[in-house]
Amino acid sequence: MMTQQKKVLAAGVAGGLLFAYLTFYTTRETEFALITQFGRPVRTVVNAGLHMKWPFQSILRFDRRLRVYNPRPAEFLTRDKKNLVIENYVVWRIEDPDRFVKSVGDATSAEMRLHDIIWSGLSASLGNLDLESLLSASVDRVQAASLLEKLTTQADLSALAQYGIRVVDVGIKRLYLPEQNKQSVFARMRAERERIAMQYRAEGEAQAQVIRANADREKEEILSAAYRDAEKIRGEGDAEATRIYGEAYSKNPRFYKLVRTLESYKTVLDDKTTIILNSDSALLKILSQGEAGVK
Repeated sequence: MMTQQKKVLAAGVAGGLLFAYLTFYTTRETEFALITQFGRPVRTVVNAGLHMKWPFQSILRFDRRLRVYNPRPAEFLTRDKKNLVIENYVVWRIEDPDRFVKSVGDATSAEMRLHDIIWSGLSASLGNLDLESLLSASVDRVQAASLLEKLTTQADLSALAQYGIRVVDVGIKRLYLPEQNKQSVFARMRAERERIAMQYRAEGEAQAQVIRANADREKEEILSAAYRDAEKIRGEGDAEATRIYGEAYSKNPRFYKLVRTLESYKTVLDDKTTIILNSDSALLKILSQGEAGVK
């Protein structure tokens, strides 16, 4: 009798434990819990902690943290018919577990849907832009940031409505040209840089000519002023010399005449000059008589 009671008690305890195991469950801060009944979603639990459900109900758990999807590089065509290879990434998370389960079911299928949405969005956006809007030396011309912002918004609305997925960010990791297009693009870029360099050289040469013309004009003005001042000073000096000569001549005309005559002879005669003087020569009289020979 006691053995039978122990068996019943043990069965009751085991049943109670099984009932508690099937009824109570916990959720973490990093996950959603979707309660299903016979495969049909019943409710979503978003709060962390201990919760209850009916034993015949099941739990599907989903990570609510951000995920990063890295699609394979894809080639796109710009508006000006240039091929472009883009490696992008998508940051996403599950926003609506109920819709997520009904539409895609798992992360792999979700990323396949995201790939289609992002690829079609990039294709449409790049088809409305020229290559220079994505690859340019001028920051003002690059429109990649606004393109990605619009693409993120559009992809988020579409993915949330269809699959219960929140698209947080769409970015470009790498953007490059196909091998067959690189040389032609580089040649065009070099031609553009050479055109700009020639323009800078032409502008510099024009400025140099203006500077040289101004410098020549200023030089002529300076030389003209200097010549004017020099002539003025020379005229004043000649006038002063004439005045001094006049004063000296007026004091002793004979001596002044003697000095001037000697200075003139000194100019025309040197140690290689041979002259023959007659007896009435003024020079001979000066040499023999000195000041007395001057008339």
